[in-house]
Amino acid sequence: MNRSLTLVLGLALALVALPASAQRPDWTTLFDGSDLDGWNAIGSANWALGDDAVSANSGNGFLVSEMPYGDFELRLEFWVDEPANSGIFIRCADPQSVNDRNCYEVNIYDTRADQTYRTGGIVHLAAPNAVINTGGQWNTYHITAQGSRLIVSLNGDEMIDTTDDQFASGPVALQYGAGVVRFRNVQIRALD
Repeated sequence: MNRSLTLVLGLALALVALPASAQRPDWTTLFDGSDLDGWNAIGSANWALGDDAVSANSGNGFLVSEMPYGDFELRLEFWVDEPANSGIFIRCADPQSVNDRNCYEVNIYDTRADQTYRTGGIVHLAAPNAVINTGGQWNTYHITAQGSRLIVSLNGDEMIDTTDDQFASGPVALQYGAGVVRFRNVQIRALD
């Protein structure tokens, strides 16, 4: 019995001694395909639910999270057709007027006229490290914002690793601008 107690106490102490990165909270689902609870729609995009995703194919607008986020990891899946114009806006300064000047816009726009900030880039800040065309398939973004450091991975490839201290906190927004756009499995995890 004493040996079992010693083993349990040793395991408990080992868990307490884990580094902070190993003790991160679990992922929180922001969108699972069933409803838009926790999101505010702004603009005229025709957001619709179906097939465990939210999609739009006309209008112009955003789904904006009700909650603001500072330091976080965000992961989500998106599907677009070739002419689609979309993006993931993070740390938005004004949740009623989301744009690429008051948020960081992680772009989804394969056919952007100026390819500098195409899909995988952060508009007005950082060009992507590679050209990845995303049209016609499900893709995964993993976005990390920690302090001034911003990291973007697309389908497992690191696209951006840069620093900027313009925006420290704010909601997340999913954009519809043109074409066909779908989002699913939107999850976030706070970082300390």
